[in-house]
Amino acid sequence: MTERLLQYIWQFQYYNRNDLVTDEGEQLQIIHPGSFNTNQGPDFTDAKIRIEETTWAGSIEIHINTSDWKNHKHSGDKNYKNVILHVVWQHDVNLNLPCSTLVLHDKVPKLLLSKYNELMNANNFIACEKHIEQVNNLTWQSWKERLLVERLERRTAVILDLLQKNNNHWEEIFWWLLAKNFGIKLNSIVFESLARSIPINILAKHKDQIHQLEALLFGQAGLLDEVYTEDYPILLQKEYRFLKKKYNLQKVEGSLIFLRMRPSNFPTVRLAQLAMLVHGSLHLFSKIKEANDIKTIRQLLQVTANDYWHYHYVFDETSAFKKKKLGEQMIGNILINTVVPILFAYGHYHHENIYKDKALQWLEDIGAEKNSITKGFESLQVENKTAFDSQALIQLKNEYCNKKRCLDCSVGNKLIRNQ
Repeated sequence: MTERLLQYIWQFQYYNRNDLVTDEGEQLQIIHPGSFNTNQGPDFTDAKIRIEETTWAGSIEIHINTSDWKNHKHSGDKNYKNVILHVVWQHDVNLNLPCSTLVLHDKVPKLLLSKYNELMNANNFIACEKHIEQVNNLTWQSWKERLLVERLERRTAVILDLLQKNNNHWEEIFWWLLAKNFGIKLNSIVFESLARSIPINILAKHKDQIHQLEALLFGQAGLLDEVYTEDYPILLQKEYRFLKKKYNLQKVEGSLIFLRMRPSNFPTVRLAQLAMLVHGSLHLFSKIKEANDIKTIRQLLQVTANDYWHYHYVFDETSAFKKKKLGEQMIGNILINTVVPILFAYGHYHHENIYKDKALQWLEDIGAEKNSITKGFESLQVENKTAFDSQALIQLKNEYCNKKRCLDCSVGNKLIRNQ
């Protein structure tokens, strides 16, 4: 038994409520178990019970053992002075508490405990995979919606924190997040630092000159510090020296990673594509807000690095001709991880559900992500057709399955309750 399981049992009243008596032998009736409290204080508030002929209203505290009341030092805590019932799994000591005690050890179905223990002891991809086919589509759909909103709200909190530190400049925040996304996993931190080092107003002044944009990005990233022989990197070095002095720019710390990376994902290629995106549409966030469908944003993201990069992956090393076009997979990644979250956050900040609804709809219009998590769920016949599905499943795996939060999961709840 765990305290969280006992809280769950009490919250949903999964015990035999017939002939309840307190530790002193008084008849007990639970009129209302109260509301689960996630803040400081007793586990449940606003409960109502009847002991013999007297009705009590107040809080409920849950413990494994009666002695936990003393161990947790509740006696001297004013937050617990309104407790009307102490619910325990085992009554191991008499404490002369100001409230009655209810023991649940013999009141809980053994099958429920068995199912819970099975989930907690499972070492599979997800704890419930042997029984997951018992969960109907309606449960899955409603749970996915909640998971997705939970994931977006978490990202919203991060974006609003950035916004507070940046004088509510949405375009600037979008520039930071976009650059971070272009850095993919290995170089995301350096790319974000790079974006922060070049204010968007400076980019705006040079957006019409692609070589100046590249000079700023490559220079700030420390990629123009070498001695080159080709004309183009030498031109960028010259431009960067001028721009660095003009704007008093400070290069970012940290080194970019090339090792064990596909050439098409090299940071040089991604920076060249990012420069071209700025060149074509600097104030992209404004266009995102105005767009009626995801196709419009896809078209804006379909950029190709300038001609020099057709024959290069890095400076001074020629390669076979290949246009460095931003791929569909990368575009989908940007839509899912940057465009949708900031649009949702904007709607949340301004209390305009039209933007939040549009963000959710766009996820349904984007194909599902394919990774180890989504493939794992697909192998269990869990639907994964759109980014709406895949984002929800990623949230489920990372925040619930990996942490064995089966009691907080609609799927886990369904399986434990099916008795």
